[in-house]
Amino acid sequence: MKKILKAYKFPLILLVSIIIGCIIGLIFGKDAMSLKPFGTVFINLLYTIVVPLVFFTISSSISSIKSFKKLGKIFYYMFIVFIITSIAAALFTLVSVKVVNPVGNVTIELTKGVKESINFSDKIVDMITVKEFNQLLSKDNMLPLIIFSCIFGFAVGMLNDEKNKISNGLKSISRVMMNVIKIIMYYAPIGLCAYFASLIGEYGGEIIGSYARCMIFYYVLAVVYFIIFYTFYSFIARGKKGVKDFYKNIFTPTVTSLGTCSSLASLPANLECAKKLNIDDDVARTTLPIGATIHMEGSSMASILKIAFLFSIFGKSFTGIDTYLIAILIAVLSGVVMSGIPGGAFIGEMLVVTLYGFPLEAFPIIATIGWIVDPPGTCLNVVGDVTSAMLIEKHI
Repeated sequence: MKKILKAYKFPLILLVSIIIGCIIGLIFGKDAMSLKPFGTVFINLLYTIVVPLVFFTISSSISSIKSFKKLGKIFYYMFIVFIITSIAAALFTLVSVKVVNPVGNVTIELTKGVKESINFSDKIVDMITVKEFNQLLSKDNMLPLIIFSCIFGFAVGMLNDEKNKISNGLKSISRVMMNVIKIIMYYAPIGLCAYFASLIGEYGGEIIGSYARCMIFYYVLAVVYFIIFYTFYSFIARGKKGVKDFYKNIFTPTVTSLGTCSSLASLPANLECAKKLNIDDDVARTTLPIGATIHMEGSSMASILKIAFLFSIFGKSFTGIDTYLIAILIAVLSGVVMSGIPGGAFIGEMLVVTLYGFPLEAFPIIATIGWIVDPPGTCLNVVGDVTSAMLIEKHI
């Protein structure tokens, strides 16, 4: 119990602060809106740090890769499996939110700054590039900034003598950025309490019901996904025996992930599970550690839920092929690319807000969803690495 409380300490503090804020909003009603500036300060601090955070964390992560050809065939199939499983998770969630409305009929009038529907074919160039360098220094151009950061990281990785010096410098600044985030997050309980007090005070308690619906929806969805998809992946990898062996050995990683809420903390349990499943050592030792950082099916599912949630409460129609394609792109980025970057969840949520043009107030709204679905999401992230290793081994 102590380990569980330690793992969930900060999320619990944030959850308590949000609950307190909701109670204040319910009690004082419109008067609670006087606390809104305290919440706005928190949001503005987060937006201030986002551009340097994205650039230095992504570029430092990519520049530190020692050999881009080192992983060979294993890495090739690992990348394919990670992408396909993340897309599958996103599509499953997308279909589910279209069939079952996880939010309800709550609508808030924070429509200022919301863009019109994104046309995928017309906006694709503007979505991934900007005309001038200074436009990269804006939170409104997150995807171009991410792409530029990747290119810059690869460019540093191509250097010879100067590579380590520059890469280490980027790493150092990246750690500084993460420390800045930690400092800002000390204010998070106050900022979120104030923000939700003003939100509930202005729009009533109905939005609390929307969060409850989303939480129940995701927990049920996670169980269904676990049973259907991981059974299917195990069967594809090894047939009926693979399914039987999978369920015989997956209990420890499942419980560990739920208890620690950490993919990295669950890695020893995953490695032990892979050993019991007789997964090839080279595959397991490569796939599982990398998967613990850059393969998150639960995060991919959560991204779709966050997007659907925002569309619903802001009264926008979550329809159209272009809208769905962008949602899946964001989900894959969140589940594969962003998950391997320090502060990746934060960057992914910023990407949702900026790509769809939602107002600043949208960020804490979807960040809260991330916190309440974290346990089952982490479980899917961890268990998905085992089935991925089984699938990769089949092709090695």
